[in-house]
Amino acid sequence: MWAGRPEEEAMRAQVSVILPVHNAEPWLDECLRSVLQQDFEGSMELSVFNDASKDKSMAIIEKWKVKLEGSGILVVIGGHDSPSPRGVGYSKNQAIAQSSGSYLCFLDSVFTSNGPTVVMPTWFCSRAWFSHVGPFDEGGQGVPEDLLLFYNHLRKGGVRRVDQSLLLYRYHPSGATHSVLESTIWTHRVRFLEERALPHWATFTIWNAGKQGRRLYRSLTAEARRKVVAFCDVDENKIKKGFYCYEDSQEKPKPRVPILHFRAARPPFVICVKLDLTGGAFEDNLRSLHLQEGRDFLHFS
Repeated sequence: MWAGRPEEEAMRAQVSVILPVHNAEPWLDECLRSVLQQDFEGSMELSVFNDASKDKSMAIIEKWKVKLEGSGILVVIGGHDSPSPRGVGYSKNQAIAQSSGSYLCFLDSVFTSNGPTVVMPTWFCSRAWFSHVGPFDEGGQGVPEDLLLFYNHLRKGGVRRVDQSLLLYRYHPSGATHSVLESTIWTHRVRFLEERALPHWATFTIWNAGKQGRRLYRSLTAEARRKVVAFCDVDENKIKKGFYCYEDSQEKPKPRVPILHFRAARPPFVICVKLDLTGGAFEDNLRSLHLQEGRDFLHFS
């Protein structure tokens, strides 16, 4: 628990908005305006860490500092001007370290997220919980620091979902997302699936007999693959084929996994179908089975 003199506690913000910045000039005005327009009625501060920006980001931040503090939002600014940026994880950790709020709200200016079930700017947690989970990975470019922290949250059991839209999310070619290889994200996700979910299931079905489902099957360890009793799908052509043969397997005979209609398959399911891409057909099919998420199925994609 934070302790200090009464006047220090009175000055301490309830919520710290954590903002890492690296060459964010084109987006900063809109980003900082969103802080000014928040309808939160408690005390709030903005903690900005400038990670070696070479553009006019700092000038924009200083301009907005006057506006924000005039509206009662304290602005704390840190950073460095080294030749190269230290990366997203480092910048977020530094912004958190220099902030004081009891709760942390993450706001990205240019840095974006790739991989987690929920994108980084939707996260909100207490400072005490963040300290319990641990800091962001500071490996720098190519490291999915948000995904790794998300998994640490799940390991500690501390994630809850709010079922309403709370932000607009910008995806653009300059985002740090593009420094993280898709294969890196995939490997982390498969290993976490094997660590956290599959040990609890004696067998399971992969929902999707197409490219993504087969890729997941091939990515599993041999022990986990042996738990796969079937693929399921709605595509009649895949179902008529009857099975998927893993030709690259070193096992003899090579594994042949049945392909069933989803209504003929048995849970639990690892679902490799992306949501909101079938006009609601997949979601309707899943609901029709009256399954419980976490017990009877997990979303992998």
